[in-house]
Amino acid sequence: MLQINELSFWEKKAFFEDIDFLIIGAGIVGMSTALFLRKKYKNAKICILERGYLPTGASTKNAGFTCFGSPTELFDDLKTIDEQLVWDTFANRYYGLQALFELVDKTKINYDACKSWDLIAHDTNNSIDTSFINYINEKAKTITGVNQIYFEDKNVSEQFGFKHIQTAYCNELEGAIDTGKLIQELFKTVVQNNIDVRFGIEAQAMETHANHVNIKTKYGLITAVNCIIATNGFAKQWIKDDIKPARAQVLVTNAIKNLKVKGTFHFDKGFYYFRNIGNRILLGGGRNLNFDEETTVKFGTTSLVQDKLQHMLKYIILPQQDFSISHSWSGIMGVGKTKKPIIKQLNPRTAIGVRLGGMGVALGSQVGKTLASYF
Repeated sequence: MLQINELSFWEKKAFFEDIDFLIIGAGIVGMSTALFLRKKYKNAKICILERGYLPTGASTKNAGFTCFGSPTELFDDLKTIDEQLVWDTFANRYYGLQALFELVDKTKINYDACKSWDLIAHDTNNSIDTSFINYINEKAKTITGVNQIYFEDKNVSEQFGFKHIQTAYCNELEGAIDTGKLIQELFKTVVQNNIDVRFGIEAQAMETHANHVNIKTKYGLITAVNCIIATNGFAKQWIKDDIKPARAQVLVTNAIKNLKVKGTFHFDKGFYYFRNIGNRILLGGGRNLNFDEETTVKFGTTSLVQDKLQHMLKYIILPQQDFSISHSWSGIMGVGKTKKPIIKQLNPRTAIGVRLGGMGVALGSQVGKTLASYF
């Protein structure tokens, strides 16, 4: 294993010396931070470290929802969280999507303004009434500028072929993207902007000095003037704040002939979510079945969660159709007691942006924009 101090003069100079900004993590937050820094500093040497051969946590593993506020989530949050904080969270997600679209062309990531539906099961007390929908429409308009983005859709089961669903609440502005193409486009843009990405190098520890930061890796020390941490669910090694990992399990079906399901859907307070990818169904969730077991940085799937997901497919989502599972995987999110991300400077030379609460697509680029503003 060749150490950094054993590299040639050319290798050191090109790849590991005179770094102005070193970013730990090549996910949505990390690459967005790098791109917003490039907008400010045209000639700065910017480098991203990524421990995996792909972004490791959730950025390449998420469901690809451009969601920012479902009615049942807002209803539940407003019971226990300060009203202003609820709408600040809503705004941060909505504006975060606009920040994302500053960096990537919507058409290149297969953005589909397909709407979203918040499904209400037959055995659930439907406590959302018309006055609440009117209220969230009024509040949402002050942020989005759009009238009446929410409405009740009682025909959702007939339209999509669901069973055991009594009604749904639609968000006109939500949609879906291709997660893989998003990361590809961000990476292409990073390279085009003369930003280096070093895959397979894990940051193990950090020392901050008056004029520089040292990052310890298994290959030796890397020195930079400034450092930004963007490791989301893996951030506990860097800070003592309220953050913990949360594993999210996902599966995708085989191609299904004449699939009726088109759009993005939330179920059971957002603990389950699904969408179509062409004529396949992607379904994820189930963390609420065993929070302790799913509070982990270990990737993998469990029979408890996978069986529940397949049960939902069989009896709720695809009750009249045969299907098989072609893919299953997991991603690691960062969560805490609050839905507000941790975005702050740890000292004049280092900053951190983590705890995105499963909303990395909506929040990631805005977090990166904020991190870049600190320098």
